Amino acid sequence: MAERFDCSSCSESLFGRKYIDVECRPHCVPCYDRLFAHTCHECSQTITHNTKELFFEDRHYHEDCFRCGHCGRSLAQEPFSSLGQSLVCGDCFCNDFSSKCVACDKNVKPGSRMLEYEGCTWHEDCFCCQACGKSIGAEAFIPDNNNYYCVACYETRLAPQCSHCNKALTKGGVTYKDKVWHRDCFLCSGCRLPLSAQTFTSQGEEPYCVKCFSNLYAKKCAACNTPITGFGDGKYVSFQERQWHQPCFKCSRCSVSLVGSGFFPDRDLILCTDCNSED
Repeated sequence: MAERFDCSSCSESLFGRKYIDVECRPHCVPCYDRLFAHTCHECSQTITHNTKELFFEDRHYHEDCFRCGHCGRSLAQEPFSSLGQSLVCGDCFCNDFSSKCVACDKNVKPGSRMLEYEGCTWHEDCFCCQACGKSIGAEAFIPDNNNYYCVACYETRLAPQCSHCNKALTKGGVTYKDKVWHRDCFLCSGCRLPLSAQTFTSQGEEPYCVKCFSNLYAKKCAACNTPITGFGDGKYVSFQERQWHQPCFKCSRCSVSLVGSGFFPDRDLILCTDCNSED
């Protein structure tokens, strides 16, 4: 007796019939189409075993259904783009959806090399230096008043010059009294250390760190003999030719604070009302 050869799904005999193996299990054609065939994303009909099938991402199509959603042309041999669930040929995408190059006013085709900056689009070869006219392409550039410059042109023609080293200042920096410096070039006129990360002051046109200014120019407190800088908690009291830090402005006898109170000078001393009345 001949061995049976049946469909793995419906169990009907496959002798003399066309069948399809799926993982070494034979299926008759109707069962194969019912169990394994994909559904066309466009027409929602089954893509049967004897029909050419195309797919994109997780979507499957009959060959005749694989068309541009705008003009209807076949995309089987054409470049295309995906917009949501729709497929669009290159021409329709350029005409209806692609950006225009702000330099040549032509469409930027999908897949072409381009540059985008602050909402504007250029073909890479159209993005040129305003000064020398050479294509900047994907190289570094510097914007200035809606114009764009290669680094070399900006540094030689437009960039402000550091007041210390006279080299181009292309980013960051320090501005003080209408002059500019690189951060590392803005130095204390006394100790020559950078000032950009610390509090500083000036004497005439020269900047100084607090320490150098205090040592060179600050007046000394008549009580503690340390500099009065005026920075931070540096409020002070001045009387005749003497100055005191506010915390140091005390009665010379009882040490009560005299800030905001009446006081009486007595040669090198300053006295509160009570101590003065005892004399």
